[in-house]
Amino acid sequence: MKRRIIFATGNEGKMREVREILRDINADVLSMKEAGIDADIVEDGATFEENAVIKAKAVAAAAAQAEAIVLADDSGLEVDYLNREPGIYSARYMGEDTPYCVKNKNLIDRLEGVPDNKRTARFVCAIAAALPGGEVITTRGVIEGRIDYEEKGNNGFGYDPIFYVPEYGCTTAELSVEEKNRISHRARALAAMKEQLEIKLAE
Repeated sequence: MKRRIIFATGNEGKMREVREILRDINADVLSMKEAGIDADIVEDGATFEENAVIKAKAVAAAAAQAEAIVLADDSGLEVDYLNREPGIYSARYMGEDTPYCVKNKNLIDRLEGVPDNKRTARFVCAIAAALPGGEVITTRGVIEGRIDYEEKGNNGFGYDPIFYVPEYGCTTAELSVEEKNRISHRARALAAMKEQLEIKLAE
């Protein structure tokens, strides 16, 4: 029977990225909803890795009968000038239901008058995999850039429209899906995780 991988998210944009990056792995990749799992998860870790592990373990417990590999990520934006805010609170920054256009404008406003060399920032993604035998492994991916002066682009979500990548000369929301899936923090963390999973699936 084909192995199942459950990714602990309800975010459709994220699932599209995950499926694209894991498209050639020998497993069915399902969202929590597709797997019929509804878990109430309290993310109270102090790091991206801790939060990813919390999510992976919680969903794995809910999917105990499925013998599935559960993947969970925790990702966020760190702005150096703002003491690495919003960091692990990126999704909850200014309230979970606050539109990202409002969150993005707030960050831009807080950096008013700050020059390019002090607008440095990064996207960080930690991914945890809870394996059926109880083992948990983690990987991390990072992309460096800076905060732009206005929102640009429609291809991403979240903070993508304000995250400028100098080597590409645009924000991550202006990159094509293929480009973003090649260089994003989630792509890098997932690529590293994919290598680990291919070893595990071959065992």
